[in-house]
Amino acid sequence: MPVSRRHAAATLAALPLALAAAGPALADTGSARGPGRPRRGGTVYIAGDSTAAPKTVGAAPEAGWGMALHAFLGHGWTVANHAVNGRSSKSFHDEGRLTPILEAIGPEDLLLVQFGHNDEKTEDPARGTDPHTTYREYLRRYIDGARERGARPVLLTPVERRRFDADGRARPTHGEYPAAMRALAAADGVPLVDVQAASLAEWDRLGPDGTLEIFLHLAPGDHPNHPDGKRDNTHFGPRGAIEVARMVARGLKGLRLPHPGTVRRLDDAVPEDTLTWSAD
Repeated sequence: MPVSRRHAAATLAALPLALAAAGPALADTGSARGPGRPRRGGTVYIAGDSTAAPKTVGAAPEAGWGMALHAFLGHGWTVANHAVNGRSSKSFHDEGRLTPILEAIGPEDLLLVQFGHNDEKTEDPARGTDPHTTYREYLRRYIDGARERGARPVLLTPVERRRFDADGRARPTHGEYPAAMRALAAADGVPLVDVQAASLAEWDRLGPDGTLEIFLHLAPGDHPNHPDGKRDNTHFGPRGAIEVARMVARGLKGLRLPHPGTVRRLDDAVPEDTLTWSAD
């Protein structure tokens, strides 16, 4: 794929992910095992929307980044992907979907929380939230629930859509939600991976043409599930899911989570057959 030239954004893309101050949530990874004896395994739980969610065979080749995260975690760590299409921080909670996560999560497991796409749909009372009030209030329910069980919450700003201006520059689409999440992370001492900033810089580097293979863009006849083709600038194909998972993993490594040395293969090619789709 051709790649547009981006002098400023290429520099941004080379920088580490912007990370919020972790505060006390990262203070003691040794727990009862004592310092220098990190846990050898655990579970990374994901609460999120369709950009992270597992997909069925009937939806292929659409893929959520949570389907690829395991490729970047070391031995003993597994991913429990509870993300669901179409959910916001409010609807995921109100439908009771946080409950089974909190029933299963244990000390030093991680809970990755990424919402925003559907919180923006304020015309829908079941999903819409205000970035400075209800969005933050609902996110705190995930944070508090994880912390009460000895687990570690991590906030992830929403990954960016594929949107470009007339000059071919990637532009943000999430309004005030990413800033509201960053402010909450700073105020409450919650680790944060700024996926919005990382993805915006990467889409800008790749440009309109280079991002086509990231998102679900298919020509007619490319895939039997989409005989007429597909032009989706929100959801990912397999390559996009892998690259966004890489952004998340890179952010976790920068936070030294789950533990130093757990995250791996950040610079390796990851084959698309690493992803699996469940039965319909």
